[in-house]
Amino acid sequence: MISSPGFIHRFIDLTQPRLGAAVIEATDEFFAPKERLIDPAAPVFVPDRYDDHGKWMDGWESRRKRETGHDHCIIRICAGSIHGVNIDTSHFTGNYPPEASIDVCCSVNDPDETTQWHRLIPKTPLQGDSHHYLPVQDQGVWTHARLNIYPDGGVARLRIYGVAQCDWSECAADELVDLAAMERGGRALDCNDMHYGHMSNLIAPGRGINMGDGWETRRRREPGNDWVILKLGHPGRIRQVEVDTAFFKGNYPSKCSLHGLYSPAAPDEHLIDASLPWLEILPPAELGPDRVHLFKHEVVDTGIVSHVRFDIYPDGGVSRLRLFGHRDPD
Repeated sequence: MISSPGFIHRFIDLTQPRLGAAVIEATDEFFAPKERLIDPAAPVFVPDRYDDHGKWMDGWESRRKRETGHDHCIIRICAGSIHGVNIDTSHFTGNYPPEASIDVCCSVNDPDETTQWHRLIPKTPLQGDSHHYLPVQDQGVWTHARLNIYPDGGVARLRIYGVAQCDWSECAADELVDLAAMERGGRALDCNDMHYGHMSNLIAPGRGINMGDGWETRRRREPGNDWVILKLGHPGRIRQVEVDTAFFKGNYPSKCSLHGLYSPAAPDEHLIDASLPWLEILPPAELGPDRVHLFKHEVVDTGIVSHVRFDIYPDGGVSRLRLFGHRDPD
């Protein structure tokens, strides 16, 4: 178990319902329903809240097991490779499982009794009211995860961090697609600040649902500007840039710009090197509040890029960033 690992920032949560994830089965959910296990919101504790089954808990909780065996819960995740997990027992103090493990499988259909499972996380001791960050070294692509708890108890949240997998062969070389989309394998690698909203929200599906569903920095009181670095789901040539400031009315950036770089094999941590040869794709462009900005003629053809740096001036919030282009056929 490690504290504040890098994988929770560099990779996306494959259990997000907005990516199609769903909890499809649980052996028991007497005290708290299985669906709460992947609720995007952080778990809460309400001291005086009870329901017909007992104390209301924000998570998945099975009854006390009086026979042999253990409980499990199966989640359909966004198909992808896995780099780390967080088994979160927040607010479960006397009712958390002593141990847990995670199995995964790759299946077009939901698992059944014939499914072959692969052990991703071995049986691991848990503590109450804690985050258990567990890195993963695995090369597979998986569609489902099974959380096993021994023998019973409650888990507030399960987060599975990785890279979404996209079959790019289904996209014609001349098809205009969002190269940075989260569901196509795009990732936010680093930024200088995300005080109010996580950088990964920039490339999430759909439009933002509120001001909290975007990337927002604190108010800048020093010279300079804020930035975020993204890795495209597939290298390509960017033709259009769409910047959505939905819900950002008094805190949108004054301007934005975009630069690109071709270095598909570069380690994530090397992309913040100031000496890298970033090429300008979108010169500084004016932004307005609560609207979609589409830039076509302003976009400079810099050739194939694998990463982009999105700058906002001087600070503020952006809901979504779409980078439409043609994938590199090679």
